[in-house]
Amino acid sequence: MPAPKKTARRSLVVTAAVLSSLALAAPVAVAAPKPSGSPSASASPSATPPASMSSVGGARLGRPGTQVNLASGVPVLPKDVSARSWIVADAETGDVLAAHNAHWRLAPASTLKMLFADTLLPKFPSDTKHKVVPADLAGIGAGSSMVGIKEEETYSVHDLWLGVFLRSGNDAVHVLSAMNGGVENTVKAMNEHAEELQALDTHVVSPDGYDAEGQVSSAYDLTLFARSGMQKKDFREYASTVRAKFPGQTKKGKKGKKVRESFEIQNTNRLLAGDSDVPVYEGIAGVKNGNTTNAGATFTGVAERGGKVLLVTVMNPEKPEHNEVYKETARLFDWGFKAAGKVQPVGELVPPKGATQAKPGANPSGEAGGSGDGGSGTAGTGSKPVAGAPAADGSSGIGTALGITGGVLVLLAGGAFLVNRRWPLPDLVRRRTRP
Repeated sequence: MPAPKKTARRSLVVTAAVLSSLALAAPVAVAAPKPSGSPSASASPSATPPASMSSVGGARLGRPGTQVNLASGVPVLPKDVSARSWIVADAETGDVLAAHNAHWRLAPASTLKMLFADTLLPKFPSDTKHKVVPADLAGIGAGSSMVGIKEEETYSVHDLWLGVFLRSGNDAVHVLSAMNGGVENTVKAMNEHAEELQALDTHVVSPDGYDAEGQVSSAYDLTLFARSGMQKKDFREYASTVRAKFPGQTKKGKKGKKVRESFEIQNTNRLLAGDSDVPVYEGIAGVKNGNTTNAGATFTGVAERGGKVLLVTVMNPEKPEHNEVYKETARLFDWGFKAAGKVQPVGELVPPKGATQAKPGANPSGEAGGSGDGGSGTAGTGSKPVAGAPAADGSSGIGTALGITGGVLVLLAGGAFLVNRRWPLPDLVRRRTRP
């Protein structure tokens, strides 16, 4: 883990068009030891959770079934949530407001790419170029989601991360893994980072989340990955981008000159991009979805509303309806925003092992890969365009994180992990209502 850096204090206050920031931090928690034995996921996981699961984050989170402290004034949980496992947490304080089989080890599908990104984003500046060779694309699973990377073409790291976040491209994951010394080395790094984050339910076998024997995670761990990733400025920007241009294949033009055109890719997160039966969720700002044969549909989302920032993870809804994972996530978000400040938490999202008090005078930075200016703590320089404006890199200005009506897309200074009483999730972006 990189050395902690100073965190900008932020306040979720909307004036005419800007955000200011105040510091927040999370409670220290003692993690339970990692269960012995190698995690495993069968092709047909049991319909019932284990009687005993990890107690990281609190004893109640290790119990099977729904955990919530209902009391006078606390809204009743939605009854039509069929997921095997889910969790609703406050992204800033780390409080788990409610959970259902939070530590059940299940196949994660492409939500595991959150851990992949959180592990590798700091390693390569976004403007680094890489020419793809056949070996880079070896070993991609049959039926994988792909962004359309071609051999012998050159891509920037920025292009590759757009492919990972928007199209869940396993080809982009494999190219980045090749740049990182190969799949085996990347898997090792991901497992080490998961342990540092105290995500002890997780065992990585394939960096792209493709079904693999023994590859498991949990709703709790996926929420930790999202929370950690959202500390990074570029993670936030990629996760909240709705659509962008992606480099195509070089071809000969009409006059015999080589031409390389681009094509549009759109985020497969339906709460961010919308669909025929799923509206864009108010305040959504990312993060990642997945779907495989073993895992079913999985999703982790982050949203901000009324000064509250929530994380919701949903794994494998049993209902077969189209986009069910997003519909159940939206219902849990709705409950969470109504319950926040009223319901007593049932546990907490633990900080990483190496999290320490930020030192005064440290340089604030939420940028991974060493390509940013480190953040200034003010809205203005380096800010992305307001919603609806085209971004210079070809990505859509309307594709960067939904927020409160009348808000402006503002990126504040980034931050490092900070442990005191609350743990900050800096820089959640807001934007105008989509046109």
